[in-house]
Amino acid sequence: MDPSARVTGGEPALAGRVLLVDDEQRIVNFVRRGLEAEGLEVDTAGGGEEGLRLARSRTYDLLILDLVMPDVDGLSVLQQILERKPSQPVLVLSALSDTASKVRSLELGAEDYLSKPFSLEELLARVRARLRTAARADQTKLVVGPTTLDLIRRQVDDGRGPVPLADREFLLLQELMRHAGRSVSKERLLSSVWGYHFDPGSNVVDVYVRRLRAKLGPDAITTIRGVGYRFDAS
Repeated sequence: MDPSARVTGGEPALAGRVLLVDDEQRIVNFVRRGLEAEGLEVDTAGGGEEGLRLARSRTYDLLILDLVMPDVDGLSVLQQILERKPSQPVLVLSALSDTASKVRSLELGAEDYLSKPFSLEELLARVRARLRTAARADQTKLVVGPTTLDLIRRQVDDGRGPVPLADREFLLLQELMRHAGRSVSKERLLSSVWGYHFDPGSNVVDVYVRRLRAKLGPDAITTIRGVGYRFDAS
């Protein structure tokens, strides 16, 4: 069956970006066409090392991962990615159908496991389920470019792993990320984060902006002279 000709039966198109890591080009082409026909953006990697590089440097709604690859094996890829990005959804797609491989993958943090050979319909159904779960989780997160602010755990992940935030750091970053790409005045930040409805003449905002820059990098928050601060998506 040509996946590009698949009839979805009225299902809405999917939205999101998927990383497919598999060294079998035939499988890669087949799955990529099926996912793209559903409306997804798809990046591919032909081995574990390339998959690790992409997963660390970009944001993906789902990672589809083979276990048997010639360079870095899939279990090592899975473990290393989830050490850096513990909230990354991963679906293992592997020719290994033994119980031990399935159990180990799930223990390391994979959310699903599908054995080869597989039907495209079943794979897409599982992808839909994972993306629905991720969409519900996004209601508790703010995502701007590679930066994710977890509103429940009160920690930030800029792609290098989660970093805990002090209460005021969290509130300040939340306000800036809710207005990403736009300047937020010092007066607004003093009011929303510290509850000041006047300028007390304090440099407290500057101090906490410096703390956030130390955690996220010097370019994460831009000072707009005479106006306020801006959180940048890049």
